Amino acid sequence: MLIDLLRSASQTRPDLAMPSFYESPVVPSTYAPSVSRRRLLQFGSLGLMGVHLPQLLAADERAAKSGIRPRADACIVIFLNGGPSHLDMWDMKPDAPVEIRGEFQSIRSSAPGIRLCEHLPKLARQMHHATLVRSMHHNVNNSHALAVYTAMTGHDRGDVNRIVGASAEDQPSPGCVLTKLRPPKNKAVPYVSLPYKTKEGASGPPQPGFVGGFIGQGYDPLWVLSDPNAPNFSVDALTLNRQLTASRVKDRTALLEKLDTQRKIVEVDRTMRATNRFQHRALDMLTSRDAQQAFRIHEESDKTRSSYGRNIYGQSVLLARRLIEAGTRVVNISWAPDANATWDTHAGNFNKLKNPLLPQFDAACSSLLADLHERGLLERTLVAVMGDFGRSPKVNSNQGGRDHWNSCYTIMLAGGGIRGGHVFGASDRTGSLPAVSPVTPGDVIATIYNRLGIDHRHHLYDALDRPLRIVPEGKVLRGLLV
Repeated sequence: MLIDLLRSASQTRPDLAMPSFYESPVVPSTYAPSVSRRRLLQFGSLGLMGVHLPQLLAADERAAKSGIRPRADACIVIFLNGGPSHLDMWDMKPDAPVEIRGEFQSIRSSAPGIRLCEHLPKLARQMHHATLVRSMHHNVNNSHALAVYTAMTGHDRGDVNRIVGASAEDQPSPGCVLTKLRPPKNKAVPYVSLPYKTKEGASGPPQPGFVGGFIGQGYDPLWVLSDPNAPNFSVDALTLNRQLTASRVKDRTALLEKLDTQRKIVEVDRTMRATNRFQHRALDMLTSRDAQQAFRIHEESDKTRSSYGRNIYGQSVLLARRLIEAGTRVVNISWAPDANATWDTHAGNFNKLKNPLLPQFDAACSSLLADLHERGLLERTLVAVMGDFGRSPKVNSNQGGRDHWNSCYTIMLAGGGIRGGHVFGASDRTGSLPAVSPVTPGDVIATIYNRLGIDHRHHLYDALDRPLRIVPEGKVLRGLLV
């Protein structure tokens, strides 16, 4: 009977099939995926025979990684929000007409045959660690929000001419999926996003692509929305009330655990589970020395802090390195308070890139790669530098600006089992279209999941118990992998 019931469960929900090889740590028993009442009663009856619901549900989660050995334990995403110009950074066209090649010159890098913009000299010295993907493209050219969402989740919903914000129906971001399927082994914060919750326009809603979406708010990031470069930088969410000592927090934790035993059936409700998960994560972080230590950026030397750049973005990238060292799985740096504030260079593209965008990015990204390498962390940390799209090949008449361009652009990946000193794909002679090996964001996100030990084809369940693939469409780019 037991074998028949298990077989029935695996046919109804394929990911409940018991995998032959597990690689993820045991998922905390505080999590219980959404199941129907009928399935809950069936699972409950198994407890009489020594098979417990938490064990089956943990198997459900571990199935996501069955057979995939993780090459990376963590990921840092530097998201250049607004659309960085591939033609003026990564994929320069020195032989094209001036209205296409622009004002900047290219320089050699530490990787033979790879040239970067003259305003990225420090990063050029680290390119032997990285791969450039020069044949990116997708279907969103107007809406920053949907282009960001596509880039971060691999879900291409096409373009619209209206404001779009984050939704409970969205695909979850990689940070949320890692929080669910590969949570940290210690009490580190699993997923952090900083220094902005980027808006779709100065007065618009927060952009999609960074939150839990259909798997629930309980997997959203810890938002750090203060400036790490400020002298009084702190994270309010990790600060205990003066009247609330660590011992009192532990007493409250014990009380919550006692209450949990009285509401096992209620735990199946998604809202209650999300609340419970928030409580436990918050209490863990409030009493975890490692979690709090990671945010003490003032303990870094002046030399190190200066190398990253004494600005909000440079110090955010440095903070990302500290968080990864402490055990955080995913850190996202969103390089703009709103979609139009930084890399959206419709006007004055070259002036904005020359100062301050490229110098700040050059210092932060190059220091991160060097720092991770020197500390022995780069091999197990995947660094992804991405944007919503590129910029138009032809320079416009608006003070030398470039407009949105989704048909072809470039991203950079490094560490975590990614080839170094490599270029994947190619654009045509004007940087207008992919000429070799076209790549979609779904392919990139699928590859990132692969390096982190997650099968991007695995299904997660939404509030209505519908199975949805982690990445709706995409393939692992084997040519990027070591």
